[in-house]
Amino acid sequence: MRNLKLTLSYDGSEFSGWQVQPDAATVQGTLASAIGRITGEKVLPQGSGRTDARVHALAQVASFVTESGVPTGNFVKALNDILPAAIRVLEVTEAPADFHARHSARAKTYRYRIFRDSICPPFLARYVWHFPYSLNEDAMARAAGLVEGEHDFTSFAAVDPERGRGGEEVSQANARVTVPVNLPENIRRIFSSTWERQEKELVYTVRGSGFLHHMVRNLVGTFILVGKGTLQVEDVTRILEARNRSAAGATAPASGLYLLSVEY
Repeated sequence: MRNLKLTLSYDGSEFSGWQVQPDAATVQGTLASAIGRITGEKVLPQGSGRTDARVHALAQVASFVTESGVPTGNFVKALNDILPAAIRVLEVTEAPADFHARHSARAKTYRYRIFRDSICPPFLARYVWHFPYSLNEDAMARAAGLVEGEHDFTSFAAVDPERGRGGEEVSQANARVTVPVNLPENIRRIFSSTWERQEKELVYTVRGSGFLHHMVRNLVGTFILVGKGTLQVEDVTRILEARNRSAAGATAPASGLYLLSVEY
Protein backbone atom coordinates (compact mmCIF):
# COMPACT_ATOMS: atom_id res chain seq x y z
CA MET A 1 0.00 0.00 0.00
CA ARG A 2 1.18 3.51 -0.85
CA ASN A 3 0.04 6.76 0.74
CA LEU A 4 0.12 9.52 -1.87
CA LYS A 5 0.02 13.26 -1.26
CA LEU A 6 -1.43 15.45 -4.02
CA THR A 7 -1.07 19.21 -4.37
CA LEU A 8 -3.70 20.68 -6.64
CA SER A 9 -5.08 23.99 -7.83
CA TYR A 10 -8.62 24.65 -8.93
CA ASP A 11 -11.07 27.28 -10.12
CA GLY A 12 -14.03 26.74 -7.83
CA SER A 13 -16.51 28.74 -9.91
CA GLU A 14 -18.26 25.74 -11.44
CA PHE A 15 -18.06 23.40 -8.43
CA SER A 16 -20.34 22.95 -5.44
CA GLY A 17 -17.34 23.00 -3.14
CA TRP A 18 -14.75 20.35 -2.30
CA GLN A 19 -16.82 17.67 -0.59
CA VAL A 20 -18.71 14.98 -2.50
CA GLN A 21 -22.43 15.71 -2.79
CA PRO A 22 -25.18 13.76 -4.53
CA ASP A 23 -26.05 15.09 -7.98
CA ALA A 24 -23.54 17.97 -7.78
CA ALA A 25 -20.13 18.58 -9.33
CA THR A 26 -17.50 18.76 -6.59
CA VAL A 27 -13.71 18.85 -6.62
CA GLN A 28 -13.38 15.77 -4.40
CA GLY A 29 -15.83 13.77 -6.48
CA THR A 30 -14.21 14.76 -9.77
CA LEU A 31 -10.76 13.91 -8.44
CA ALA A 32 -11.96 10.57 -7.04
CA SER A 33 -13.40 9.62 -10.41
CA ALA A 34 -10.14 10.45 -12.19
CA ILE A 35 -8.07 8.43 -9.68
CA GLY A 36 -10.43 5.50 -10.10
CA ARG A 37 -9.96 5.51 -13.86
CA ILE A 38 -6.20 5.27 -13.41
CA THR A 39 -6.00 2.74 -10.57
CA GLY A 40 -9.20 0.76 -11.00
CA GLU A 41 -9.84 1.37 -7.29
CA LYS A 42 -12.68 3.11 -5.51
CA VAL A 43 -10.82 5.85 -3.65
CA LEU A 44 -12.06 9.00 -1.89
CA PRO A 45 -9.14 11.45 -1.54
CA GLN A 46 -9.15 13.39 1.73
CA GLY A 47 -8.50 17.13 1.47
CA SER A 48 -6.86 19.48 3.95
CA GLY A 49 -10.21 21.22 4.30
CA ARG A 50 -13.60 21.60 2.68
CA THR A 51 -13.64 24.69 0.49
CA ASP A 52 -17.17 25.95 -0.20
CA ALA A 53 -18.95 26.36 -3.52
CA ARG A 54 -17.17 28.87 -5.80
CA VAL A 55 -14.11 29.09 -3.51
CA HIS A 56 -10.76 28.63 -5.27
CA ALA A 57 -7.49 26.97 -4.29
CA LEU A 58 -3.93 27.65 -5.37
CA ALA A 59 -2.41 24.76 -3.41
CA GLN A 60 -5.00 22.46 -1.88
CA VAL A 61 -3.56 19.22 -0.48
CA ALA A 62 -5.21 15.80 -0.66
CA SER A 63 -4.11 12.30 0.27
CA PHE A 64 -5.24 8.77 -0.50
CA VAL A 65 -4.04 5.19 -0.10
CA THR A 66 -3.60 2.99 -3.17
CA GLU A 67 -2.22 -0.38 -4.22
CA SER A 68 -1.38 1.04 -7.66
CA GLY A 69 2.25 0.99 -8.72
CA VAL A 70 1.91 3.94 -11.11
CA PRO A 71 4.96 6.25 -10.63
CA THR A 72 4.17 9.62 -9.06
CA GLY A 73 5.26 11.55 -12.15
CA ASN A 74 2.96 9.49 -14.33
CA PHE A 75 0.12 10.12 -11.87
CA VAL A 76 0.44 13.86 -12.45
CA LYS A 77 0.31 13.48 -16.24
CA ALA A 78 -2.52 10.95 -16.22
CA LEU A 79 -4.69 12.90 -13.79
CA ASN A 80 -4.30 16.15 -15.71
CA ASP A 81 -5.25 14.34 -18.93
CA ILE A 82 -8.51 13.18 -17.32
CA LEU A 83 -9.46 16.09 -15.08
CA PRO A 84 -11.30 19.16 -16.43
CA ALA A 85 -9.17 22.23 -17.09
CA ALA A 86 -10.56 23.85 -13.92
CA ILE A 87 -8.56 21.36 -11.80
CA ARG A 88 -4.80 20.88 -12.15
CA VAL A 89 -2.67 18.47 -10.15
CA LEU A 90 0.62 20.24 -9.47
CA GLU A 91 2.50 17.46 -7.70
CA VAL A 92 2.14 13.89 -6.46
CA THR A 93 4.59 12.57 -3.86
CA GLU A 94 4.98 9.51 -1.66
CA ALA A 95 3.96 10.26 1.94
CA PRO A 96 4.53 8.38 5.21
CA ALA A 97 1.84 5.87 6.13
CA ASP A 98 0.53 8.10 8.94
CA PHE A 99 0.20 11.24 6.78
CA HIS A 100 -3.33 12.61 6.38
CA ALA A 101 -4.05 15.76 4.40
CA ARG A 102 -6.38 17.16 7.06
CA HIS A 103 -5.24 15.68 10.36
CA SER A 104 -1.54 16.32 9.70
CA ALA A 105 -1.97 19.99 8.73
CA ARG A 106 -0.37 22.53 11.09
CA ALA A 107 -1.36 25.82 9.44
CA LYS A 108 -3.27 27.21 6.47
CA THR A 109 -3.19 30.51 4.65
CA TYR A 110 -6.20 32.04 2.91
CA ARG A 111 -6.40 35.10 0.68
CA TYR A 112 -9.42 37.25 -0.12
CA ARG A 113 -9.45 39.67 -3.07
CA ILE A 114 -11.65 42.77 -3.28
CA PHE A 115 -11.66 44.71 -6.56
CA ARG A 116 -11.98 48.41 -5.74
CA ASP A 117 -12.23 50.13 -9.14
CA SER A 118 -15.58 51.38 -10.45
CA ILE A 119 -15.82 48.79 -13.25
CA CYS A 120 -14.79 45.17 -12.77
CA PRO A 121 -13.47 43.48 -15.92
CA PRO A 122 -15.78 40.60 -16.91
CA PHE A 123 -12.88 38.16 -17.01
CA LEU A 124 -12.07 38.96 -13.37
CA ALA A 125 -15.59 38.98 -11.95
CA ARG A 126 -15.60 35.29 -10.95
CA TYR A 127 -12.39 35.67 -8.93
CA VAL A 128 -12.95 38.78 -6.78
CA TRP A 129 -15.59 40.60 -4.77
CA HIS A 130 -16.33 43.82 -6.64
CA PHE A 131 -16.73 46.54 -4.01
CA PRO A 132 -16.21 50.01 -5.55
CA TYR A 133 -17.71 51.95 -2.63
CA SER A 134 -15.91 54.16 -0.12
CA LEU A 135 -13.90 52.30 2.54
CA ASN A 136 -11.48 53.36 5.27
CA GLU A 137 -8.80 50.83 4.33
CA ASP A 138 -6.50 51.90 7.16
CA ALA A 139 -9.21 51.16 9.73
CA MET A 140 -9.76 47.74 8.15
CA ALA A 141 -6.04 47.00 8.46
CA ARG A 142 -6.04 47.94 12.14
CA ALA A 143 -9.16 45.85 12.79
CA ALA A 144 -7.59 42.82 11.11
CA GLY A 145 -4.73 42.84 13.59
CA LEU A 146 -7.14 42.43 16.51
CA VAL A 147 -7.97 38.83 15.57
CA GLU A 148 -4.35 37.70 15.77
CA GLY A 149 -3.62 35.30 18.61
CA GLU A 150 -5.73 32.54 20.14
CA HIS A 151 -9.45 33.27 20.34
CA ASP A 152 -12.84 31.63 20.38
CA PHE A 153 -14.14 32.44 16.88
CA THR A 154 -17.77 31.41 17.45
CA SER A 155 -18.92 34.88 16.35
CA PHE A 156 -17.32 34.28 12.95
CA ALA A 157 -18.40 30.66 12.47
CA ALA A 158 -21.37 29.63 10.35
CA VAL A 159 -23.23 26.49 11.32
CA ASP A 160 -21.28 23.50 10.04
CA PRO A 161 -23.92 21.41 8.26
CA GLU A 162 -22.22 18.19 9.41
CA ARG A 163 -21.06 19.01 12.93
CA GLY A 164 -23.63 21.59 14.00
CA ARG A 165 -20.92 23.87 15.37
CA GLY A 166 -20.73 27.64 15.29
CA GLY A 167 -23.67 29.89 16.12
CA GLU A 168 -26.43 27.30 15.95
CA GLU A 169 -29.88 28.45 14.89
CA VAL A 170 -32.86 26.99 16.72
CA SER A 171 -36.57 27.77 16.72
CA GLN A 172 -37.99 29.43 19.80
CA ALA A 173 -41.54 30.78 19.89
CA ASN A 174 -41.72 30.62 16.08
CA ALA A 175 -38.67 32.89 15.73
CA ARG A 176 -35.17 32.14 14.53
CA VAL A 177 -32.58 32.98 17.16
CA THR A 178 -28.86 32.42 17.30
CA VAL A 179 -27.60 30.45 20.25
CA PRO A 180 -23.92 31.05 21.02
CA VAL A 181 -21.90 27.87 21.22
CA ASN A 182 -18.75 28.14 23.32
CA LEU A 183 -16.85 24.97 22.57
CA PRO A 184 -13.14 24.11 22.41
CA GLU A 185 -13.66 23.25 18.75
CA ASN A 186 -14.19 26.96 18.01
CA ILE A 187 -10.83 28.09 19.40
CA ARG A 188 -8.22 28.83 16.73
CA ARG A 189 -4.85 30.58 16.67
CA ILE A 190 -4.34 33.25 14.01
CA PHE A 191 -0.65 33.85 13.30
CA SER A 192 -1.13 36.82 10.95
CA SER A 193 -4.07 38.85 9.67
CA THR A 194 -3.36 41.70 7.24
CA TRP A 195 -4.89 43.87 4.53
CA GLU A 196 -2.75 45.13 1.66
CA ARG A 197 -3.52 47.40 -1.29
CA GLN A 198 -2.33 45.86 -4.59
CA GLU A 199 -3.09 48.38 -7.33
CA LYS A 200 -6.88 48.14 -7.88
CA GLU A 201 -7.36 45.36 -5.35
CA LEU A 202 -7.58 45.28 -1.57
CA VAL A 203 -6.24 41.91 -0.47
CA TYR A 204 -6.73 40.18 2.88
CA THR A 205 -4.28 37.44 3.86
CA VAL A 206 -4.76 35.34 6.99
CA ARG A 207 -2.64 32.48 8.30
CA GLY A 208 -3.88 30.32 11.15
CA SER A 209 -3.83 26.94 12.84
CA GLY A 210 -7.21 26.19 11.31
CA PHE A 211 -10.46 27.82 10.28
CA LEU A 212 -14.13 27.32 11.08
CA HIS A 213 -16.96 27.07 8.56
CA HIS A 214 -17.18 30.40 6.63
CA MET A 215 -14.78 31.96 9.14
CA VAL A 216 -12.61 33.89 6.67
CA ARG A 217 -15.59 35.19 4.72
CA ASN A 218 -17.31 36.26 7.95
CA LEU A 219 -14.17 38.09 9.06
CA VAL A 220 -14.03 39.90 5.71
CA GLY A 221 -17.71 40.84 5.96
CA THR A 222 -17.07 42.30 9.41
CA PHE A 223 -13.97 44.22 8.32
CA ILE A 224 -16.03 45.73 5.50
CA LEU A 225 -18.40 47.16 8.12
CA VAL A 226 -15.38 48.71 9.85
CA GLY A 227 -14.29 50.19 6.52
CA LYS A 228 -17.76 51.65 5.96
CA GLY A 229 -17.82 53.15 9.46
CA THR A 230 -20.78 51.03 10.58
CA LEU A 231 -18.46 49.45 13.14
CA GLN A 232 -15.45 50.91 14.92
CA VAL A 233 -12.07 49.17 14.97
CA GLU A 234 -12.41 48.26 18.66
CA ASP A 235 -15.79 46.62 17.99
CA VAL A 236 -13.95 43.61 16.58
CA THR A 237 -12.74 42.72 20.09
CA ARG A 238 -16.29 43.05 21.41
CA ILE A 239 -17.58 40.77 18.64
CA LEU A 240 -14.97 38.13 19.46
CA GLU A 241 -15.94 38.22 23.13
CA ALA A 242 -19.66 37.97 22.32
CA ARG A 243 -19.24 34.43 20.92
CA ASN A 244 -22.42 34.99 18.94
CA ARG A 245 -22.66 34.85 15.15
CA SER A 246 -25.27 37.61 15.04
CA ALA A 247 -22.75 40.08 16.49
CA ALA A 248 -20.52 39.96 13.39
CA GLY A 249 -21.01 41.10 9.81
CA ALA A 250 -22.54 39.30 6.86
CA THR A 251 -20.68 36.57 4.99
CA ALA A 252 -18.58 37.93 2.11
CA PRO A 253 -19.13 36.36 -1.35
CA ALA A 254 -17.30 33.11 -2.05
CA SER A 255 -15.78 34.24 -5.34
CA GLY A 256 -13.00 36.31 -3.74
CA LEU A 257 -11.65 33.56 -1.47
CA TYR A 258 -8.61 31.36 -2.16
CA LEU A 259 -6.92 28.60 -0.17
CA LEU A 260 -3.36 29.77 -0.66
CA SER A 261 -1.27 27.09 1.08
CA VAL A 262 -1.23 24.31 3.68
CA GLU A 263 1.68 23.69 6.04
CA TYR A 264 2.70 20.36 7.60
